[in-house]
Amino acid sequence: MKNLKKFALPAVFWLIFETIAVTLWLTKDNLFYLLNFSYIGTSIAAGFLLFKLRYKHARRVAQFLVGTYMLVYLGLISNENMQIEGFWYYLFTGVFEAATIHYAVAKIFGPLIFGRGWCGFACWTAMILDLLPYKTPEQHRKKWGFIRYITFVLSFLFVSALFLAQVKDMERIMFWAFLVGNFLYYTVGIILAFALKDNRAFCKYICPITVFLKPMSYFSLMRIKCDESKCISCGKCKRVCPMDVDVTDNSRKRENRTECILCMECVKSCPKNAL
Repeated sequence: MKNLKKFALPAVFWLIFETIAVTLWLTKDNLFYLLNFSYIGTSIAAGFLLFKLRYKHARRVAQFLVGTYMLVYLGLISNENMQIEGFWYYLFTGVFEAATIHYAVAKIFGPLIFGRGWCGFACWTAMILDLLPYKTPEQHRKKWGFIRYITFVLSFLFVSALFLAQVKDMERIMFWAFLVGNFLYYTVGIILAFALKDNRAFCKYICPITVFLKPMSYFSLMRIKCDESKCISCGKCKRVCPMDVDVTDNSRKRENRTECILCMECVKSCPKNAL
């Protein structure tokens, strides 16, 4: 029975994405959605399974399986803008395809179930930033979170301006916006990581996607919880958390409550298996 519990969380994730895959395949009559979400769900489930089996780089496996697929295949090969500009573009054109479906599943409604798991297991920007040397923040968190709302509004205004100006060949412009946007994200993210000695500084202060993720993550069903009867208040979990979350507090009002990316670093570091 104990061994079977190792498969519970991976199985739940796989079933969630497989349900989405089959539903979209049948409703949209497009085999792509079955293959797409089955692949993503299987990759994330594999990451959680490897974590349960105590493989050191379990999360990184899922990150690169999903991140490179979305960046290289969907973005570079299929010319889909999977950044927030692509979401606004498809939303304005009234097309429930590609980026709009991706955002609905991973970043708008999905976080009600798995919080900001996208940030920890699938984001192609964080996939690179997590390779940098500052995996544990070396400085106190800055009060710069307002910047994410500025980048969020700017992305909306950028796409709105293109539509208002009735610019031609919008799809080509969206593809170039994807290329330039990714270049800027990586550049700013790497500079911030070294300047603040924090790999996840971009995620905390700049990333516009978190404007969608944070409100829904507050109500997430899947959360890191602390068994207070086992906790010895050693503080290791807080020190290793890349997002500065107080996971020893089980309330939804805990410090940085909507920042948890389910990276499981706190779980791995706990000497008493209290998390």
